[in-house]
Amino acid sequence: MRCHHQKPYCDTLPHTVWSARAISAAEPIAAAALGISLDTLMARAGSAGYQLARDHYPHCRHWLVLCGQGNNGGDGYVLARLAAEAGITVTLLACQQSRPLPAEAATARQAWLDAGGNIGQLEDHWPTAVDLIVDALLGTGLRAAPRAPFHSVIAAVNQSGCPVIALDIPSGLMADSGATPGAVMRATHTLTFIALKPGLLTGQARDWVGKLHFSALGLESWLNQQQRSLSMERIDQQQLTRWLQPRRPCAHKGEHGRLLLIGGDHGFGGAIRMAAEAALRSGAGLVRVLTRPEHVAPLLTARPELMVQGLTALSLQQGIDWADVVVIGPGLGQDEWGRQALSPLKNCDKPMLWDADALNLLALSPQQCHNRIITPHPGEAARLLGCQIAEIEADRLAAAQRLVASYGGVVVLKGAGSLVAEPGGMMSIVDVGNPGLAAGGSGDVLSGIIGGLLAQKLPLYAAACAGSVVHGAAADDVAAQQGCRGLLATDLLTLIPRYVNPAN
Repeated sequence: MRCHHQKPYCDTLPHTVWSARAISAAEPIAAAALGISLDTLMARAGSAGYQLARDHYPHCRHWLVLCGQGNNGGDGYVLARLAAEAGITVTLLACQQSRPLPAEAATARQAWLDAGGNIGQLEDHWPTAVDLIVDALLGTGLRAAPRAPFHSVIAAVNQSGCPVIALDIPSGLMADSGATPGAVMRATHTLTFIALKPGLLTGQARDWVGKLHFSALGLESWLNQQQRSLSMERIDQQQLTRWLQPRRPCAHKGEHGRLLLIGGDHGFGGAIRMAAEAALRSGAGLVRVLTRPEHVAPLLTARPELMVQGLTALSLQQGIDWADVVVIGPGLGQDEWGRQALSPLKNCDKPMLWDADALNLLALSPQQCHNRIITPHPGEAARLLGCQIAEIEADRLAAAQRLVASYGGVVVLKGAGSLVAEPGGMMSIVDVGNPGLAAGGSGDVLSGIIGGLLAQKLPLYAAACAGSVVHGAAADDVAAQQGCRGLLATDLLTLIPRYVNPAN
């Protein structure tokens, strides 16, 4: 990842993601390998933060810089000194030192004092003229809710109305999970250093991070050499060509798969219809739907390209025999009708996707399956793992890994920053999508997209990743045109082809 030569930070984010602990361990190794001192890294971090503040808030003339007791605070001291040297009024507040600062942070603090800077206490009253706040309080090493006086300072910042620039991570946000066990700084911009952390991309991150920026601090060449050993990545529409290649000119529909979708109990015909059309739009060659008899005519009228039949024991067995891939769950219900439909699939060896009520039924009768994708939202994930939703949201990465261990196959844990996990330990964070997807039918469309890509012979993990990106990117397209509120799941359908043909 190379930044523009005139800027010490990037607005374009890398696709690699590192845990906070891995970054902490790698930083001195990388610096030593490249002949860069840790003091120089801190100077670069503070300089990058200063430049971002000047770029985005050139008219702000009184900055409040809040410094903590670690290297995050050291970055703040560097930034404050640069701002003061540029003629900006700086008020710097720091917590009382209960322990010595790390060496680099102590050097940065002394340089601030030597330049004539003052250090107030966090509990001090702020000048009324402050028009920009820099958060250098609590870094990526935080493991619990912020204690006094941090939580009250964070609350005061959030109520101030001032723009906030967070260095590395908003204070109070957990770097490895995106969880928020206590007070969290609401940043307008976050500039993260060396590598992306998962907590900036999933969990509650989007509520607090604001616009995310990145600086590798000159460690790019070393970091790039480590990519093959990483087990986590950020995925977005830039990577769709990795999974979705143009079709050869003589391709025929048989090459693009036969997909069977099962669902649509009484009152839920729309769910299976949306999933089925999404599968067609994503390029499945032939799509067959088994549903309640009263839904057959409406589905054929709405989308004549579908093959639709009433669900019976015979049509179910024939459909499973015919299909290359099976999707079950949209509108399935949990009554006997849905249970009977799900039963034959417990021993099916074809690629499958289980969603919605198929997952609720699975939670009642847990079973491992290695040729299946499951796509739970946090509520379904909690039922599958026999825990509370709060436990899922406290560490979504761990929850996704537990789901894989318990149920096998590939897991898509949906939410803001959906996670895709597979048995080998690889995990992808889906960095597309918006709050408009929090509406009925969105998950049905996702199931159809992934099912359609499975039918086109993508492996389970690739189909789950590509389908999740297509789904979120299409939603972002709609939101860019009309906003998030009022986005309908069916609004995505006509945009799906744009993203499943990324090379066009």
